[in-house]
Amino acid sequence: MSDLIRKSCAEFASALASDAPTPGGGGAAALCGVLAAALGAMAARLSAPRKKTEPERETLQEHVEIADALRQRLLSLIDWDAVCFEPLSKAYAIPREDPERKEKLRAASLNACAAPMEMLRCCGETAELLEELSWMVSPLLLSDIGCAAALCHGALEAAAMNVWVNTKGLPGDAQAESLNAETRRILDRTLPLTAGVTARVREKLET
Repeated sequence: MSDLIRKSCAEFASALASDAPTPGGGGAAALCGVLAAALGAMAARLSAPRKKTEPERETLQEHVEIADALRQRLLSLIDWDAVCFEPLSKAYAIPREDPERKEKLRAASLNACAAPMEMLRCCGETAELLEELSWMVSPLLLSDIGCAAALCHGALEAAAMNVWVNTKGLPGDAQAESLNAETRRILDRTLPLTAGVTARVREKLET
C-alpha cells in the first residue's frame, strides 16, 4: 500500500526523481491540485474577517470549507494513483503469448484511469471555486489566487494526460471513449476559467 502523502516535500521530490514507476505524472498532477486548493482556502480564510457584511463572511467561509475538502480529496489521490498503477505495471509484464494478456491489460488500463479521472473532477471543481474567489478575496491576496489558478491549470492538463496515456491503447473501446469524452468536457469547461483568472490577475499586477 502506497503512503506517499506521509513523505516530506524533499522526500516526495526525491521519490519523483527516482527510477521507481510511482510517484509519477499522476501523483505530481494531484499535488499541483492540492496546492491550488490550499492556496484558495488560505486566500478565502484570510479575506473573510476583513469583509464588512455577514453574508460576505459566510460565503467566504463556505468557500474555505469547500477548498479544504477538495484539498483532502486530492491529497488522497496521490496514493490512490500509485495503487491503481501497480496492476498495470504487472500487466505489462505478462508474456505476449498469454491468451488473457489483452483483457488483463484492458482492465488494468481502465483501472489506472480511475485516479486521474477523479483528479480531473476535483481540479474542475477547484477551478470553478477559484474563479469565484478571484472576485471576492482581498486585493493583497489576489496574487495567491492567480498562483492557485496557474497550478490548477497545470493539474488539469497533467491529469488529462494521465487518462489519455491509459486509454490510448484501447481504440474503439466504449469505456475508454467515455472517459476520453468526459476528460474533454471537463477541460473545455474549466481551462478557460483558470486561464481567465491568471490573465486577469496578471493584468492587475502588471499595471
